[in-house]
Amino acid sequence: MYHSHLNGWEWLQVRRPGLWEEIVRIVTGIDASNYKTKVGKEASRAGRMLYSPTELNKRLAQDFTAAGWEESRTSYWVTDDFELIRRSLALDAAEQKALIEKEGRRAILSHNQTDFVKERVALEIQFGKYSFIAYDLFVKHMAFYVGDKIDLGLEILPTKLMQAEMSSGPGYYESALYDMARQGRGVPAVPLIIIGVEP
Repeated sequence: MYHSHLNGWEWLQVRRPGLWEEIVRIVTGIDASNYKTKVGKEASRAGRMLYSPTELNKRLAQDFTAAGWEESRTSYWVTDDFELIRRSLALDAAEQKALIEKEGRRAILSHNQTDFVKERVALEIQFGKYSFIAYDLFVKHMAFYVGDKIDLGLEILPTKLMQAEMSSGPGYYESALYDMARQGRGVPAVPLIIIGVEP
């Protein structure tokens, strides 16, 4: 299942239709039962065999890498002056640092990294802690979009059905939809597709 935010799915169908087919092929090509290898330790799941987020992530990463998706990292400089950050946002990294230092402020190197990018489409696989989902959706995809590195962000999440068979902590698709809905129709201001997967 999926949710299209700001016509993300529609954009992909028109601009990169082969990528959607590739994503569906990779995700549906994995037999999740092979990754039910983690023994539950929490009281409510003690002794039960659970899906291993680490192993699922590793397998998805392997398959997306084989299909030509690559990690992407963008570096930038920050400081403690909000207006100076706003003035430097559109500059390349070297110019940001020079401007911040010229203004007598301390330049701090920072970066954003995304799991995979292909043809200006970013893809994050998030079977980790629920807080990382909001960071991906509201910060990471947005940063790459504003920085003109991508035209679309994709987020792959377990559904609640699958998350219930994982150790506690991972977020899930339905909760991410709720978080998106309560922000309003235009937030975040980046086209996205949120994909919910389950066995």
